[in-house]
Amino acid sequence: MTVHDILAILRRRWRLILATLLVAVSVAAVATITTPRVFEASTRVYLLAEGGQQANLYQMPAGELETIIQVATSPIVMGPVRDQVGVPDGTPLNATAEVADGTTLLDVRVTSSNPEIAAEVATAIPQQLAAIARDYSPMLANSGQRVEAQTIVAASVPGGPVSPDPVRNLAIGALAGLMLGIGFALLRHNLDTRIRTVKDLELLSDRPVLANVPVRRTDGGHLMFFESEPFSSHAEALRRLRTNLMFVDVTTRKHSFLVTSALPAEGKTTTAVNLALAMADAGTKVLLVDADLRHPSVASAMGLEGSVGLTTVLLGRADIAEMVQQWADSNLWVLPAGEIPPNPSELLGSDAMMELFEELVKDYDFVLVDSPPVLPVADALVLERLTGGALMVVAAGSTRRHHLTEALHAFETADATVAGFALTKTPDEPGSYYGYYRQSHDGEVPESRAARRRNGADRRDGKAAEQHAAAREATQARLDRAASTQDANTPGIP
Repeated sequence: MTVHDILAILRRRWRLILATLLVAVSVAAVATITTPRVFEASTRVYLLAEGGQQANLYQMPAGELETIIQVATSPIVMGPVRDQVGVPDGTPLNATAEVADGTTLLDVRVTSSNPEIAAEVATAIPQQLAAIARDYSPMLANSGQRVEAQTIVAASVPGGPVSPDPVRNLAIGALAGLMLGIGFALLRHNLDTRIRTVKDLELLSDRPVLANVPVRRTDGGHLMFFESEPFSSHAEALRRLRTNLMFVDVTTRKHSFLVTSALPAEGKTTTAVNLALAMADAGTKVLLVDADLRHPSVASAMGLEGSVGLTTVLLGRADIAEMVQQWADSNLWVLPAGEIPPNPSELLGSDAMMELFEELVKDYDFVLVDSPPVLPVADALVLERLTGGALMVVAAGSTRRHHLTEALHAFETADATVAGFALTKTPDEPGSYYGYYRQSHDGEVPESRAARRRNGADRRDGKAAEQHAAAREATQARLDRAASTQDANTPGIP
C-alpha cells in the first residue's frame, strides 16, 4: 500500500477520523473539568548554623545533610506544620525538599488544592525544619549550634493551578484521537469487503474497467438521465462507456453485449437503458432486449407497455416486428420481457431464443440484453453464449469482493466471457476533470440557452409520452389480430 493509497483511504474515511477526534477531545475536556485543581507554592531558603563553634551546615557529612532534608517532608515536620497552619489531617498535602543544583540553597515545594494553604505550608516547613535540625545531626549537637532558615525567595500564593493543564490535556486528547481515528480508518478499510474504486476491481480481475458511471435518479424519479440531463457528468460517463464498448466489439464482431451484475440493485438495468440511449444518440440502430424474465424492469423504467414482448415472440404468439417498440423518434427500439414464464432458464436457452437472437443481430446494428444477476440464477450464463460478452455492472460501495469473485468464477466455469466492467454509483465529484470543464463551459452558456434546452427536453418528454401511448395501442391491436388468427391450442416451445 502506497502513501497515495493511504491518503485516499483517509480522505474517504474522514468522517470516522473526525468523530474519533471529537470523542477523544471531549473525553479530555471532561477529564480536565472533573479533575480537582492542584496549586503549587515554593520557597527557597538558606540554612545557617549559628552559635557555638561556627560551622557551615552544608559542610557536614553527606549522610547527616541528607537526613535533615528527608526530615523536612516527614510527619515529624509536616505534623506540626499542619497544626500551625490549621490543615486537617485528611486534607491532601504534598511537599518536596531538595538542594538546588550547584548551590547551598534548599528548595521546598508544596502542592495543595488550596492556594493559600500551599503558600503558608511552604513558608512554615523551613522554619520547623530549622527548629528540629539539631536533633538529627550529631555534628550540630556536638558543636552546640542552632539552625536558622533565612528566606531567599518567599512563597507566594499561586495565581493558577499547575494541574490539570487544559491546553496540554486537550492537545494530548487531540493527538490521541487523531492517531486512533487513523488507526480505525485503516482497520475499517481492511475489514471492508466492498468494492469502491477501480483499483479494487483491478485486484480481482484483469478485465478492463470501461467506465465509472455515477448512476443516480433524476429529480423526476426516473432513471433515464442520459435523455433528461444530456450534458451532465453522468451522461458523459455513458458516452465513454459506449466508446470503450465499441472498441471491445471490434474483437468479437458480434455487435451484441449482455448487461448483468453479481446481485440485484447494482444498477444494471439503469446502465443498460442509458447505454442504449447513448448508442442510439450516436446514430446506431440499437435494440434493447429485456431478458430478465423473473423481474423485468426495462418497460417500467422507460414507461413502455411490458405485458407483451420477448416471451410472446418465443411462444409464437406474435411476430418480432409487432413486439418491438420504438423509443420516441430515436434509433432505439425496445423489446420488453413480456409475461413472466414459469421456466425462464429453459426458455432463454431454447433453440427458438437462439434463432430469434440471430435474427435480431441481423436487423439491428447493436443489441443490448438486460439479464438477471449472475449469482441468484443461471440465466445470464445462458444468454452470454448468444452475445459477444458480458458487461459486468459493479456498484461502488455496495458490491462485495467475494460476491463479484463468485460471479466471475461462475463465468469462468461456464466458459463465458466478461468483456469488461462498468463501475456504477460512484461519487459525482465536483473536482473531476469533467467537472472543471463543465464549470468553465457553463460559465459561457447564457441562461436563455439553458432554458431553451430544458424546454426542448420537456417537449421531447411530452412527445415521447404520446408516442409511447400510441405504440402500446398499436402493439395491443397487433397482438389481438395475431391471437385471432392463431389456434387457441398453439403449442409452446418443444
